[in-house]
Amino acid sequence: MPEDNRRAIIKALADPDLSIAMTSLKPLAGFSGTRQVPPPVNEPIKGYAPGSAERAELKARLKTMSGEKVDIPLIIGGKEVHTGKKSRVIMPHDHRHVLGEYHGADRAHVEQAVAAAITARAEWGNWAWEDRAAVFLKAAELLATTWRQTLNAATMLNQSKTVFQAEIDAACELIDFWRFNPAYAQELYREQPLSNSAMWNQLDYRALEGFVYAVTPFNFTSIGGNLPTAPALMGNTVVWKPASSAMLSAYYIMKLLEASGMPPGVINLVSGDAREISDILLPHRDLAGVHFTGSTGVFNNMWKTIGASMANYYSYPRIVGETGGKDFIVAHPSADPAALAVAIARGAFEYQGQKCSAASRVYVPKSLWNDVRDRVVAIMGEMKQGAPTDFRNFTSAVIDEKAFTKISGYIDHAKQHAKVVAGGGYDMKEGYFIQPTLVQTDDPGYKLLCEEIFGPVITAHVYDDAKWTETLHVVDSTSPYALTGAVFATDRGAVNQAMLALRNAAGNFYVNDKPTGAVVGQQPFGGARGSGTNDKAGSKLNLVRWVSARSIKETFSPPTRFEYPFMAEE
Repeated sequence: MPEDNRRAIIKALADPDLSIAMTSLKPLAGFSGTRQVPPPVNEPIKGYAPGSAERAELKARLKTMSGEKVDIPLIIGGKEVHTGKKSRVIMPHDHRHVLGEYHGADRAHVEQAVAAAITARAEWGNWAWEDRAAVFLKAAELLATTWRQTLNAATMLNQSKTVFQAEIDAACELIDFWRFNPAYAQELYREQPLSNSAMWNQLDYRALEGFVYAVTPFNFTSIGGNLPTAPALMGNTVVWKPASSAMLSAYYIMKLLEASGMPPGVINLVSGDAREISDILLPHRDLAGVHFTGSTGVFNNMWKTIGASMANYYSYPRIVGETGGKDFIVAHPSADPAALAVAIARGAFEYQGQKCSAASRVYVPKSLWNDVRDRVVAIMGEMKQGAPTDFRNFTSAVIDEKAFTKISGYIDHAKQHAKVVAGGGYDMKEGYFIQPTLVQTDDPGYKLLCEEIFGPVITAHVYDDAKWTETLHVVDSTSPYALTGAVFATDRGAVNQAMLALRNAAGNFYVNDKPTGAVVGQQPFGGARGSGTNDKAGSKLNLVRWVSARSIKETFSPPTRFEYPFMAEE
């Protein structure tokens, strides 16, 4: 054993705070061989049918966690920090039920998180990438097995997701991120330049210098897990600010990563006032990058702050963001009404429309409208709404009172200036419940067809069948966003026309399918225009943003004279 490692072990054993002392250990060298990560496979979705083992296990976990009151600390350098500056963690579908409290950070804590990240980077960034990957591969397996129902239950209780929405998000998608990202990293690291017998050319994929600031939203637990861990996989260290309305799942993600062997300080969880935390981190000299999912307005302001701080930085920060959406479905007269109606209902109302990919506007030809409308209304009539702990419910509550007020305001506007075809009710006495709502308007520039709502409201514009081409232009030009969209048609020529006309209107485009439900490894996710930088979470494209390549040329037989052949005498 090397002498410096032996001394570090002796020091660690004598130190009461092993979590800090052990970070001084240098990685042991000596492994030989080309290692390969296991081939990634998408995690199967469990059905939770009555009588199934997974249903019984989840029901039991929901009951246990409903009766708990969790104290959620900051986690900085592997230490739990209790600041005493507490805020409540509640159930949106029963806002009087307190699940716990989380501690808020002040400036000193945020600075400590940066220091912990910078310290951890010295070791973590120099680990063999396979050893970093092993942490997340283990996390994936733990989540697929012993941790599955804990994260599902946290997502259902604190974010009001139904069992199916929690399963495809908190379990399957996050497992997929942690299995596919190492495979994409392996693919990236294998990309090397040409060499010949006289020289060996190499690319060294280094971590960014500094820390990455990860800011995650409430609506997807998988995004909460992916945004800090994708940069970490590539050797970066992270300060992570989760959404205040999703703190329960964020806390359990951190505990799961710790159980998977993630060293202290690689990811540091700070919670509290988002503006205050960003005001400290965004202009920080050591900011190396931002990994963000949230609103377009917040991202624009972050970019402004970074732009105004360029003279302060040690290096240019990488800015990666997935932001808003006003996602569309456009139907051709040849569309199948039954398939279109199901896509509208599922695409608009699953998880209460609180997906950045949720269908929010639909364009239907007059020849199909009555049939499609009646089918959608009939489906809406069968949708049950209530607590996600009742597995019969299709929808639940929106995330908080702020969202409730915003969405209900749009419904009130529709009642005055458009036509509410179905739904339109809302009530927040016990939970933040808003009925799935279908609106119809004759104005293609109407407010609800252009502005992001982020709730269970979809607006339909009925167009003349002969105006298919003009309608495609309307779809492309009436929203600042370009995240997801779909076309429904059985006429292949119409599909081709829509794909070309709407080529820049959506980063994820669907043919005869709802515009939601991207799967890691199958549909890399992200949009452009006002929807973000389109760096495609769950793909190699995203991981490229978290490395800084160094070119290395090694010459085996360097020249020993300065002259070139052209310099010889005539």
